[in-house]
Amino acid sequence: MNKRIYTAGLVVIGDEILSGRTHDKNIAQVASWLQVQNIRLAEVRVVPDVIEKIVEAVNALRADNDYLFTTGGIGPTHDDITVDAVAKALGVEVVIHPEARAILERYYADKGGLNEGRLRMARVPEGGELIPNRMSGAPGIRIGNLHLMAGVPHITAGMLDALTGTLEGGDPLLSETVGGFIPESEVAVMLRDVEKAHENCQIGSYPFFREGKVGSNFVVRSTDRAALDACMAALCDGLERQGFAFTHGGI
Repeated sequence: MNKRIYTAGLVVIGDEILSGRTHDKNIAQVASWLQVQNIRLAEVRVVPDVIEKIVEAVNALRADNDYLFTTGGIGPTHDDITVDAVAKALGVEVVIHPEARAILERYYADKGGLNEGRLRMARVPEGGELIPNRMSGAPGIRIGNLHLMAGVPHITAGMLDALTGTLEGGDPLLSETVGGFIPESEVAVMLRDVEKAHENCQIGSYPFFREGKVGSNFVVRSTDRAALDACMAALCDGLERQGFAFTHGGI
């Protein structure tokens, strides 16, 4: 098992996301899919349909992570500019991919055939490979460690499914949860001290309000099972010492 932690960045592209007209669902599904691939989603940026903004985000996140994903902006209209922006970021030309063109010709054969807009969906940064799209024909694009995917969530899901098992990942991120009607502000110092004493672990605190009371769930994460168990034991001991009842698995 590879001990290195693999990370990914995600650039969500579209004015409709920033305006609130469309509610993004791709961040959650990409993050969940990456966890199964033993890759951590490390950073997300949401950018408008502006080439310079996309280029800036793509270059920043691809430099900091093993993989980069984009969602949105690979359709048939004038504001679908992700391919152009990624090509600019990589310093390559935009070309018509022959296999993508053939796929679209078959898909639109009984739908009026290819037109200028539909042909735009065969454009890729030079050197790009295709990510299959079983839903609407128009493929996603893979170039090196960059993956350009659709913005429509169910189409994105199909593209992720096509990529399953194709990326190298590290050790799986393990987690354990404990929770109770515990105000996080009353255990903040203890949480800090326990995490500091277990450097291979991270502790997340997630407050909630239920039954008229304040509570928290505490999630311990690590790629090392022994370290995770030791940190969880120390956390539970700390909660007991402060007189708090808690439930394993959270509440």
